[in-house]
Amino acid sequence: MRRLLTAFSAAVIRPLLRGVARNAGVCLLVLPIGLARAADTTPLTREQFISALARDLATHFNLEGELQLELLRPWSPPARVATTWTVSIAEFPAVPSASMLVRCRVLADQALVADTSLVLRASHWRDVWVTRAPLTSGSTFDPAQLETRRTDLFRDRDVVPASVGDRTYVFARAVTAGRLLTWHDLARRPLVKKGEVVEVSAAEGRLLVTMKALAMENGAQGDTVTVRNPESHKNFAAVVVDENRVQVRF
Repeated sequence: MRRLLTAFSAAVIRPLLRGVARNAGVCLLVLPIGLARAADTTPLTREQFISALARDLATHFNLEGELQLELLRPWSPPARVATTWTVSIAEFPAVPSASMLVRCRVLADQALVADTSLVLRASHWRDVWVTRAPLTSGSTFDPAQLETRRTDLFRDRDVVPASVGDRTYVFARAVTAGRLLTWHDLARRPLVKKGEVVEVSAAEGRLLVTMKALAMENGAQGDTVTVRNPESHKNFAAVVVDENRVQVRF
């Protein structure tokens, strides 16, 4: 059948198309049957393979920034071509790190062509905060006093990403100039302080009740703190929602 179609194309279709092209003043290129399908198939390149692994790892571990991977052993592509290549990680490491062992699968047009384990060297690049000048303990977090620098979070694990930080943070200790800011340098600014009177609100449906209470401990936004009813002297737990405001949740 294929030979018959090819002969028919050579004897009938091509002369007809040439005549149409001459009359219309254009040039037509007629491809042999099956050539267009072959042109759609490609080999799996090293760059495609590594890029697919990086996307899988970044999605699995919810990594922001740029994840760069390097294969520690020589890699040979599958000895075939395909229209669609699928590279996926079948077994992930427990945590992302600078060196990771993964098991991956490679499908060529949905057919399994490789199922192998390999070791990856990885780096996770993000912009982080760097101090411009010395900062004192207790001062409020201010991005104007900082600058950003790109660094590998697998190497500097405790640094604070530049996407994090606002005035709800204070410096927990003094920090020298030109240093990468770490989470040990920051603390959440207490919105409720021990010994101060706070407003307590309790809501159930459309019913809202408010009262005053005494804070028994410091608390930042979202923290659960102990407060005391000044009349009954009973303690109860409440969640810090704002400056000197807490809420009882049922």
